[in-house]
Amino acid sequence: MLKLNYSLYPVVFLLFLVGCSAAEQNRLQQQELLAQIKSDQPPVIVDVRTTAEYDAAHLPGAIHIPFWDSFTNSRLDNVTHQQTIVLYCEHGPRAGIAKFAYWIAGFSNVVYLDGHMSAWRKASLPLEKCSSC
Repeated sequence: MLKLNYSLYPVVFLLFLVGCSAAEQNRLQQQELLAQIKSDQPPVIVDVRTTAEYDAAHLPGAIHIPFWDSFTNSRLDNVTHQQTIVLYCEHGPRAGIAKFAYWIAGFSNVVYLDGHMSAWRKASLPLEKCSSC
């Protein structure tokens, strides 16, 4: 489990801003992710939005780790540092913070869902709702 000193938040914010302008190779297209979800070995998909947003609708198979919990959460302890992790929020900024947290933790293959949840929803792609959450 990763712990971060609160005095580092300004540095985290600056690195987040740099990360938001990341190259296209750090983005996974919606149809490509959908094909991977349907495959025998889907990537780890992390929804970093609020609990209410996640419960209302999320990508199939996505786990919920709110972005503010990314620096201290242990839910990815069983994920190897080379596995692909796909992050998304509603539009992108919260996923940038989470990506930085996972980079600090040593994950080397963290990508964003291109267009995030808003584009996935707009394309009418499959969603799951949390009925038992």
